[in-house]
Amino acid sequence: MIAAVVPGAGRSERFGGPKLVADVGGRPLVDRTLACLLDAGVDQVVLVVAPGSPVLALDARVAASLGDPRVRIAINPAPDRGMFSSIQAGVGLLSGPATAAGASPGLELLLVLPGDMPFVRAETVRAVIAAARAHGGLVSPRHGGTRGHPLAVPGALLPLIAAADPAGPLKAALAAYLPERLELDVADPGVVRDVDRPGDVGSGLGSHLGSVRMTDLYDRFVIRTDPRLRSKT
Repeated sequence: MIAAVVPGAGRSERFGGPKLVADVGGRPLVDRTLACLLDAGVDQVVLVVAPGSPVLALDARVAASLGDPRVRIAINPAPDRGMFSSIQAGVGLLSGPATAAGASPGLELLLVLPGDMPFVRAETVRAVIAAARAHGGLVSPRHGGTRGHPLAVPGALLPLIAAADPAGPLKAALAAYLPERLELDVADPGVVRDVDRPGDVGSGLGSHLGSVRMTDLYDRFVIRTDPRLRSKT
C-alpha cells in the first residue's frame, strides 16, 4: 500500500487567512494538493488539519478530492508544536497502535506532501513512487538544484516517526537515513512551489488571488456549502 500524509494545520499567518480553502483556478487550494496524490494512484491519503479548520466545512461539491473514499482527515490537537506533529498525527491514523511496534502491515511507502503545495503534478508523484521502490530508501524530487516534495519514506521507518519528539523536525527522526537519500531530478517546478502569501499563487491558476479578500474566498468555498454558517450571515 502507498499512503500519503498531507500536513495542513498551520496558521497561514503570512497568507492572511485560511489558505487551504483559497481559490486556485476555481478550486480550493487543498483540493488540488490532494488530487495530485489521488491521480497518481496513492491508496490512502490523510489530510491533517487544526481543530476548527475551515476545511472541515468543505464538501465534495466544492472539493471533489474530499469525497474520495481514499481520503481521511485527522485533527492535530496542538498544531503549534510544528509540522512534524501533524505528520505524526497522520501516521497515527494510518498505522494505529501497530506503529509503536512496527510498520503497519502492507504499508510499503509513505509520501509527505505539505497541504500548501497545489502545483505538484501527478506524474511527478508517480515518478517519486517508482524511484522509491527501486532505491529502497528515502527519495525527494529535485528541481533546479532545489530539493522539494513529496518526500517518500519507506514504510519500515514509520516507527521512527511515531517515536520521535513531536516538537522536532522530520529530518531529526530520519537523520540516520538522510545520507543515503536519493534526489530525483524532475521537470516539475511545483515540487518547490508552496503558497505562503497570496502572491505565491502567481500567474496562471488563481492569479486573481492577490486582489480578492480572504473573506470573499471563505464565503465562496465554505459558507455557501454549510447551512450552519449560512444562517449566521
